[in-house]
Amino acid sequence: EISKLSIIWNFKWILIMNTRIQFIYVQKKNYRQEKKRVAKELLSALKDPSVVIMSNWLKIRGSLKSWTKLWCILKPGILLIYKTPGSDHWVGTILLNACKLIERPSKKDGFCFKLYHPLEKSIWAMKGPKGESVGSITQPLPSNYLIFRAASESDGEQWCLSSLKLSSQYGVHLRTTACGFLQDAVGWMLWNWLNDSMLENHMENDANSDKSEREAHEDSDNAANENGGRLTEESDMDQSDDVCLQATAFVEEAHEEIGEVGEASQVETVSEENKGLIWTLLKQLRPGMDLSKVVLPTFILEPRSFLDKLSDYYYHADLLSQAVMEESPYCRMKQVLRWYLSGFYKKPKGLKKPYNPILGEMFRCCWLHPQTDSCTFYIAEQVSHHPPVSAFYISNRKDGFCISGSILAKSKFYGNSLSAILDGKARLLFLTRDEEYIISMPYAHCKGILYGTMTLELGGKITIECEKTQCYTELEFKLKPFLGSSCNVNQISGKIRIGEDILATVDGHWDSTVHLTEKRTGQQEVLWNPGPDIRRQRLKRQVVQIDQQEAFESERLWQHVTRAIKDKDQMRATQEKFVLEEAQRQEARERAERPWNPRLFSFNTDTNEWHYKYPEYVHNSTLRLLLIIIHKLYRKIMCFKAKLTNSIIFIDVYGFFIIIIIIGNTLQ
Repeated sequence: EISKLSIIWNFKWILIMNTRIQFIYVQKKNYRQEKKRVAKELLSALKDPSVVIMSNWLKIRGSLKSWTKLWCILKPGILLIYKTPGSDHWVGTILLNACKLIERPSKKDGFCFKLYHPLEKSIWAMKGPKGESVGSITQPLPSNYLIFRAASESDGEQWCLSSLKLSSQYGVHLRTTACGFLQDAVGWMLWNWLNDSMLENHMENDANSDKSEREAHEDSDNAANENGGRLTEESDMDQSDDVCLQATAFVEEAHEEIGEVGEASQVETVSEENKGLIWTLLKQLRPGMDLSKVVLPTFILEPRSFLDKLSDYYYHADLLSQAVMEESPYCRMKQVLRWYLSGFYKKPKGLKKPYNPILGEMFRCCWLHPQTDSCTFYIAEQVSHHPPVSAFYISNRKDGFCISGSILAKSKFYGNSLSAILDGKARLLFLTRDEEYIISMPYAHCKGILYGTMTLELGGKITIECEKTQCYTELEFKLKPFLGSSCNVNQISGKIRIGEDILATVDGHWDSTVHLTEKRTGQQEVLWNPGPDIRRQRLKRQVVQIDQQEAFESERLWQHVTRAIKDKDQMRATQEKFVLEEAQRQEARERAERPWNPRLFSFNTDTNEWHYKYPEYVHNSTLRLLLIIIHKLYRKIMCFKAKLTNSIIFIDVYGFFIIIIIIGNTLQ
């Protein structure tokens, strides 16, 4: 009797579940049809040039606090921005569904209002109305808000009130609060229309094969060639519900400059014109003075940010992947030292200094590892300006290592020379072994400022130490003696020890050959030699395209200064540099006593160190590729559920994939 009741109960439960599933299926089908209908009507209005709510000139304030006059066109759900009244110079598209609107008090004439995202997310669409992916060049514009100024108060009120016509004229529903905020209710359809096509090729490759990460990267790169050559970390889209998960797009760096071996690439011949600038600068300085607040002439600048320069250490990050696999602490330390030395031989030609990063500036890139099918990600942010502190975080969790740290850049003037001191430590963590290596940096020394030849060298003692294994490396970067020859340039010497026992000595030149001699056996080996073979093995750096970067990313922020330096137009470079520095000073004055809150890093007062806020979100490629494949298979089952005759089988399969996805997200 009990078994009969159990069978009846299970049968009823299956019927209920099947009825519910079929009901949900019908609901979703009706939902998709209605959404497509509304989207079709909306897109026809967007593409129709006659459908314009309002258009006029508006002044827009950029990231550098200056105003630019641009032509703005209000259409249902979006605001199009052009350089001119024609449609040839598209600047950007704002998705109104993501925005709130509020009047902004201003001392100047006209009417000022602000469009912003309440959660500080991007308000920009990725594509223009004609499919444009790159907008016309203007001054940098903020990513999560825009401040507008209309010529008169009546014009400004008309801009704000005209958006109410959207609901009655085009079926776009807006709601207004007592504070005057406006929010669009159909924006996700606009967002999908403007963004989905960028991910279609990559999606097709990920959906149908269980490949290694390297193969997935190669396939997506080939498929993306038709779409500007983009390479994406990860991307997936729920095709049933039109949900778009978008990731950072990377492309391989086009050009990389590597200096010559020896002293030749570290010597600068100063022109007569620039000597006058140096003398003018020196009159302001005193021996022992800190140079962090001194504005340097642009002819000594290397056309990239200091945050970018810090990434030079990871072109051979595959050496760390190998170090994790070494069995003995001594072999791991040798491999770590080999990786450490690999970061120095890339040097600019002549005596050059990278840009001092702007407060809040950030830089990101990555390197693909062909041997392990993994990827090393790098991100850095300028977290303080006075004193100048740069924080960074590097991660390759598949290969089992991550690095974090911060650098306080200080400089001292000594009369005929000056030193740039990098005060700070990097912490290298081998995840699978729970080993932490604390690493310090040498200083850069420039001599021959007043007399002699201007030359740049590295100097000082550095340490690499692992408390867990008691393995310790001491390395000295030696300056060229006053009467030294060319063989005394870029010399280093040091030792590796465990506890008090010296295991090996190290000597050579940091930009050429470094030898390691075993203390016990006297056997000598080449620890490091960046010859042609090693240089060909450099990992290819992947960077974010400049049009995809945020306003305060290094390359985009300094693009005008960089272009002027490469064009050898020092006057224009100085002017562009002044614009950035003056904007930073103005922002500091407006901020007054309020502390600066970095976006990506937080300061730990107990350890006096900066820590990356989001280490758990660093890309875990293997797991995410697995989740994408599982998700795709699940979607296929859902699409064919109407054809499944046995509802018990369907429920079991459905539950199985739900459990796998939950477990995967938990592990992630």
